[in-house]
Amino acid sequence: VQLQASGGGWVQPGGSLRLSCAASGRTFSSGTVGWFRQAPGKEREFVAAMRLPDRNTFYGDSVKGRFTLSRDNAKNTMFLQLNGLKVEDTATYYCAYTIPNYIASALRDGSRYEYWGQGTLVTVSS
Repeated sequence: VQLQASGGGWVQPGGSLRLSCAASGRTFSSGTVGWFRQAPGKEREFVAAMRLPDRNTFYGDSVKGRFTLSRDNAKNTMFLQLNGLKVEDTATYYCAYTIPNYIASALRDGSRYEYWGQGTLVTVSS
């Protein structure tokens, strides 16, 4: 499975971006797709995840209500819409995939994901 993340860039506080995670080698029909981020000098943080069979979505507390996950089955792509961006959202964002359909507590753990994209940088500043 290869994952290609894109869509990062520079945006002012309050702005929006849409990140994409395109998959090849496997259809996004089962398993769990997650987004994580890591800012310089900080630990990796869970952002959001979608459990693919039931499409249940889960969000980290710091992004809940501002970020939204969606999928395009035809393009085998996951999207992460980032609205109301804050300076503290600045980080490299990674999409990841794991074959099991994890329960909510497990899918927040990055160590459970087997496949990772290369990351896309989001910079929020004025």
